[in-house]
Amino acid sequence: MEKNWAGNYQYRASQLHRPQSVAEVQEVVKNSNHLRALGTRHSFNGIADSAGDQISLENLDRMSLDQEARTVTVGAGVTYGQLCPYLYRNGFALHNLASLPHISVAGACATATHGSGSKNGNLATAVSALEIVTASGDVVTLSGERVHGAVVGLGGLGVVTKLTLDVQPAADMRQAVYENLSFDRLKGHIDEIFASGYSVSLFTDWQNHRATQVWIKTRIDSEFHSDFFGAKLAAKKLHPLPGLPVENCTEQMGISGPWYERLPHFRMNFTPSGGDELQSEYFVPRENAYEAILAVEELRDHVTPHLLISELRTIAADDLWMSPCYQRPSVAIHFTWKPEWDTVKNVLPMIEERLAPFDARPHWAKLFAMTPARLQKLYVKLPDYRALLEHYDPSGKFRNEWLDLYCFSRR
Repeated sequence: MEKNWAGNYQYRASQLHRPQSVAEVQEVVKNSNHLRALGTRHSFNGIADSAGDQISLENLDRMSLDQEARTVTVGAGVTYGQLCPYLYRNGFALHNLASLPHISVAGACATATHGSGSKNGNLATAVSALEIVTASGDVVTLSGERVHGAVVGLGGLGVVTKLTLDVQPAADMRQAVYENLSFDRLKGHIDEIFASGYSVSLFTDWQNHRATQVWIKTRIDSEFHSDFFGAKLAAKKLHPLPGLPVENCTEQMGISGPWYERLPHFRMNFTPSGGDELQSEYFVPRENAYEAILAVEELRDHVTPHLLISELRTIAADDLWMSPCYQRPSVAIHFTWKPEWDTVKNVLPMIEERLAPFDARPHWAKLFAMTPARLQKLYVKLPDYRALLEHYDPSGKFRNEWLDLYCFSRR
C-alpha cells in the first residue's frame, strides 16, 4: 500500500493504475466502481484515498505552449518543477508558485494550493480550461465560467487529464530575508508589510511576539534596505528552520535569478523537509489578519512545543467555488508540525476555536478538526458544487469517505 509524502497517511486503495494515455484513463474509469486520482502525495489527510482503486496520472506529462494566446496546456502528471523551466526557456512565467516545486499542477489546483502575494490568486486561478474523464468514461472539456466550479474539484468531478493555464512574460527576481520582525509593527502596517514584495512570507514560532524571519521576493528593479520595519537584513542565507541545511532553500541575499528559482522556498533538486512532518493551514479575511495572528499567539505555549514553524502569507480573492479565498482576500496561517499527531489533534480544536470569529477556512488537503457542519457553512457555493458532482458523477464513482463526510454529510 502507498503512503503519502509525509508518511503520516497510508492509502487503503486496493490497486494503483498508471495509464499511459487518456484512452487508457477512460478504460480504467469505465472498469472501476470506485476511483480516486492520486497526485504527488502531498496531501496530509484522506482526500485522495479510495475504498476501491486509485489512478496516477504521472505518465501524462506533455506540455504545449500557445505563445499567441499566452497559455500553456499540461498533462495532469506535470509538476511545477517540470513546467517552470520549460516556460522560462520560452520567455513565459506563471503568476504564482507554492513553496514546493515538487507538487503536480493538477493536484495543486484541485485543492486550491497557493503561493503568496497581495495581488496574486492561488494556483488554480491560472486555469482557463480543464479536461476531465467523467464517470461514464467520456472526455469533457470545461472552460469559461464553468471552470469556477470545477477547477477546485477536490477530486470529485472525474479524473482531470489536462489543464490550460494562463501565462505572462518571464522575469528575473530576487529574494532577501530579514530577521526578527516584532508583531507590534503589524498593527497599522500589515497591508504595507505584505505588499512590500511580489511575494512575502513571515515565519514564526509564536514566541517572543515576533516573526523570526521575513522572506521577500521581488522584481530585480526593487531595492532591499538594511532595515524592514525594525527587522534586520540577514547577513547570510537562512533556512526557515534554524539548523537545517540552507542548500535546500532557493537563493537569497538579493541575488537575481529566474522567477521559478525564487518564488518557491525550496529548490527542486532537494528534499525540503527536515524529516517527518504534519501540516495544517487556515485562511482568514485579510481585514482580520492582525487580530487572528494575536489570537493564535495566545496559544503559543500549547502550539510551540509541537511546532516546527508557522508561515503567514497573503492570497488575493477569487471566484472559485470551493477555494478558501472565495470572494475574500485572505491571510493564510500555516503550521508545520512535528510528527506528533496524538498531541497535535488536541491542539487543532483550540486553534480553530480562536479563529472561529473570523470564519477561518482550513486547507482542504491538510489536517484540521473542524466538524463537517461548521465547514459546510463557510462555503456558500457548496450546494452548487454538490449539484455539479451529481451531474458529472451521478453514481458517486469518484466520491470517497473524506468527500462524503465534509461535502455531503449533514452532521
